[in-house]
Amino acid sequence: MEQHPAPAPAGGVGTAVETIFRIESPRIIAGVARIVRDVGIAEELAQDALVAALEQWPRDGVPDNPGAWLTATAKHRAIDLVRRRERYARKLEEVGRDLSLAAPHHLDEPSDPDDIDDDLLRLVFTACHPVLSAEARIALTLRLLGGLTTSEIARAFLVPEATVAQRIVRAKRTLAAKGVGFEVPYGPEREARLGSVLEVIYLVFNEGYAATAGDDLLRPALCEDALRLARVLAELMPKESEVHALAALLELQESRSAARTGPGGEPVLLRDQQRRRWNRMLIRRGYTALSRANSVATGSPGPYALQAAIAACHAQAFAYEDTDWQRIAVLYGLLAARSPSPVVELNRAVAVSMAEGPEPALAIVDALASEPALRDYHLLPSVRGDLLGRLGRTAEARAEFRRAASLARNERERELLEARARELPEP
Repeated sequence: MEQHPAPAPAGGVGTAVETIFRIESPRIIAGVARIVRDVGIAEELAQDALVAALEQWPRDGVPDNPGAWLTATAKHRAIDLVRRRERYARKLEEVGRDLSLAAPHHLDEPSDPDDIDDDLLRLVFTACHPVLSAEARIALTLRLLGGLTTSEIARAFLVPEATVAQRIVRAKRTLAAKGVGFEVPYGPEREARLGSVLEVIYLVFNEGYAATAGDDLLRPALCEDALRLARVLAELMPKESEVHALAALLELQESRSAARTGPGGEPVLLRDQQRRRWNRMLIRRGYTALSRANSVATGSPGPYALQAAIAACHAQAFAYEDTDWQRIAVLYGLLAARSPSPVVELNRAVAVSMAEGPEPALAIVDALASEPALRDYHLLPSVRGDLLGRLGRTAEARAEFRRAASLARNERERELLEARARELPEP
């Protein structure tokens, strides 16, 4: 059964505990999993550390380094667990140098030149083991790495919450039953898991870039973790085009973050963003990564390369009016052919609306109305409302924006959609 944070005590300390835990939980789980070699148990021990913090911090005060405190507490409990189990005696000897709770440090690793000393990356590759289905791999890693709830993951996947919960529970049991090692694999085995790993990193970043629920549009910690993992993976696998392409995509997307919200945290639409606030260093990094992806590509561009090329089109436009929408529409067409999905088609409709006008785009959107995966997807009525407004059909547009607001679970997005409905002129 999925673990949920214990209720926080009243007051600011309880809120601080849960906020810190949400940020630090992936690192805590990864570090503890290295000791107990079981991601399910590691998550439980991380939750135990959260409960301890909820009990002690309101009384003793928040420690100077709360992340280290949570990690130390969870590791201490992990070590106690290992000591209580005779069958883990040998593992305890192996992690002897990891018993210091003053500051986390890592064990000596094999001298293989392809090895990487990164617990978070180990956690991703472990959760993406081939013994799990593709859906279970992604759901489990989003839960462990992203700290997302089942409802947030279900929203990202556009599937029922109960389905995600079952996937996560079964995945943990399967990894434990099969004795899957907590490691970054080598050679062909690493390549076999790569597609799932890239998708997980991509989805974690997306959740940070546009949170599916809550009061904030952005969750920067998730973006930072995903971007760091993409960079590390690009160094680890320099000949994999899609690895560099994913890194390029995330660099370019992250470059806009500072301009995507206003002073009060409200969303700022792409057309209204102050582009001088876009991070030019990240844009340059994105261009470099995309160039590397193209230089090692051996066939037609993959889905991340196409998305990175779309992001590069936006980055190259110094003003919204300068955007090469014709090229973006073509790239979305290629992406729809390469990786067809209703969401890609919806994005293509937006590009078509800018390149050719709202009427042909509306035909694309209307064709998506019967898609089961988009039934509760708030961006479908949002895009339709924008197109109808541009066509002068304001009453219909207002209804679509209100419907989109009713479906949105992120408070900031809901406020924006309600404001767009109010701003439309009366017929």
